[in-house]
Amino acid sequence: MKSRVLVSVIGVPFLLYVVLWAPEAVMIIGLALLCCIGAFELMRCIGASAGYMIVTSLVSAGVLWCVADAQWAVAWCVCGYVLLSFLWAILSHRSFRFEHLMGGFFAVVALPYAFSAFLRMWAAGFHRGFLLLPFLFSFMSDTCAFFAGHAFGRHKLAPRVSPKKTVEGAIGGLAGNAVGGLIFAFVMNTWFGETIPYGEIALLGVMCSVIAQIGDLSFSYIKREFEIKDYGHIFLEHGGVLDRFDSVIFVAPTLSLLLIQLYA
Repeated sequence: MKSRVLVSVIGVPFLLYVVLWAPEAVMIIGLALLCCIGAFELMRCIGASAGYMIVTSLVSAGVLWCVADAQWAVAWCVCGYVLLSFLWAILSHRSFRFEHLMGGFFAVVALPYAFSAFLRMWAAGFHRGFLLLPFLFSFMSDTCAFFAGHAFGRHKLAPRVSPKKTVEGAIGGLAGNAVGGLIFAFVMNTWFGETIPYGEIALLGVMCSVIAQIGDLSFSYIKREFEIKDYGHIFLEHGGVLDRFDSVIFVAPTLSLLLIQLYA
């Protein structure tokens, strides 16, 4: 419990600083680091070689950086990585498995695409407060689902993937996100001159809770597949990047698409 409190005390103010006040370069570096560490955790989970883990991690961070600085280079990074990965597999005499290839492609395409959603929202002209929404909807859903599950949980949601999650907890996550969306809209409308419709933001919160829970279960599914407890320990008892940001990876790109279409 002490380590969880420590992570929260340090992590939450740092997250608020990076999202709300830090220069764009700091945010890009932070997102690139998340991609790099997340890619490393994923490749280690699936049993890739040390060399391929390092290359994949660096390419994942590089793709995120290219999204922000030189988007034309993204295609070169991804194409080069794909070609070299298959060449690596061909020369490995079948010791390099197909799941390593697929894990690598996910790490250099899906992770940078997900984390670069914050940059796309920023570029679309949204107030930086909106960049907190993927975190708010992910963490609020997870927290409310946890407490609702402990208080009312009776029916298992996906016992083979995550035995402790319940249907009642999932409903608590939906309700918590609706409330979180209303609070966010009230703050933004009252003090920052926004005009966010309360009904729409509550509905958006419910939708993002569904997506967040799918993201959580998806990365739990991968852990069960490869029989690990946590992806890493960078956040102490909270686990690694993929443990802490599993829902954000699903919520952020979906939310950015919806916000840009609805409000940009």
